[in-house]
Amino acid sequence: EAILSCKHKFSKGMSLRIEWKKIQSQGVSFVYYNGEFTGDLRGRAEMLNTGIRIRNVTRKDSGTYRCEISAKSEEGQRLGEATITLTVLVAPTTPVCEVPSSAMTGTVVELSCKEAEGSPPSEYQWYKNGVALLEKTGTGSARGANITYTMNKKSGTLLFNTVTKNDTGEYFCEASNGIGLSQKCSVKRMQVDDLNVSGIIAAVVFVALVMALCGLGVFYAQKKGYFTS
Repeated sequence: EAILSCKHKFSKGMSLRIEWKKIQSQGVSFVYYNGEFTGDLRGRAEMLNTGIRIRNVTRKDSGTYRCEISAKSEEGQRLGEATITLTVLVAPTTPVCEVPSSAMTGTVVELSCKEAEGSPPSEYQWYKNGVALLEKTGTGSARGANITYTMNKKSGTLLFNTVTKNDTGEYFCEASNGIGLSQKCSVKRMQVDDLNVSGIIAAVVFVALVMALCGLGVFYAQKKGYFTS
């Protein structure tokens, strides 16, 4: 549960009117109005004097709330308000990882890792063959390791600008946000191979020979008069 406290200094003899609102990007909506709760909080929230107790909070309850109190007295009407930010903490779920099964040396390869339930947002750590990859910080051990990739812990991407055969291995990603246990995706293998230049040349030569033979066949057929009407 979560308790949103809203205290005031109006005297007990004053007639109070209490309203709670939620401030969202699309506008302001009522949470407590005219003596009852509205929307998602109906049935799972109650008033604690002028504050609110919310039971079974969910991620959707996160946001900014405003308590507004108006009081009538002999001197006239007085107004007061307070703003409270509620952050509901949610452990990360199992991230979805995209790892290409094969790649050619010298090409650009990007691995991605993402989960959308964690609050606050998760950070991501990539592993190769069970060992955590270093961040390319430009200093210390990470600099000395001659790193050929860029790992973004905020977005979850692992980018190889020019992938090499040494980058072949088994990769997985771990998502964590300090709430609950960290979560890992399943291990996936990426195989990096050299471009088979000799095979491509052989294929080109073979196609050229076939085309040459076809040309000779057409020439021979024309010479023999097979194409005359």
